[in-house]
Amino acid sequence: MRFGYWHFAFLGQESFYAAEASECAGDQDAFWEYHDLLFESQAGENQGAFEKDKLKQLAADLKLDTTAFDECLDSGKYTQRVQEMTSTAQSIGVSSTPAFVVNGRAIVGAQPFQTFEQLIEQELASNNP
Repeated sequence: MRFGYWHFAFLGQESFYAAEASECAGDQDAFWEYHDLLFESQAGENQGAFEKDKLKQLAADLKLDTTAFDECLDSGKYTQRVQEMTSTAQSIGVSSTPAFVVNGRAIVGAQPFQTFEQLIEQELASNNP
């Protein structure tokens, strides 16, 4: 089993900037810290909380190398990756968050453990005849 995090930037330009910024933080081994700070800093959809200048300030608040972070964000280094993740998620039926994918099958919304357990067991059984 492999657990991975995919960006699903569907709330406008600020959600793309935030996703890209978290990848830039990841370049400095601070993806999860930055991710958590983004969630703590939400202020409604496209209300200015995730404009580039504010995202850069969050990086400074985490004491990241701001020169490297700013260059990464401004260059669009991760724009294509975020766009591809979003498109792929949409192509398998993801339309909101949270969403999970198990072997290409989407589970949308917060679900109880039993939902995941059942799907994982089904997938394991179908792959071990």
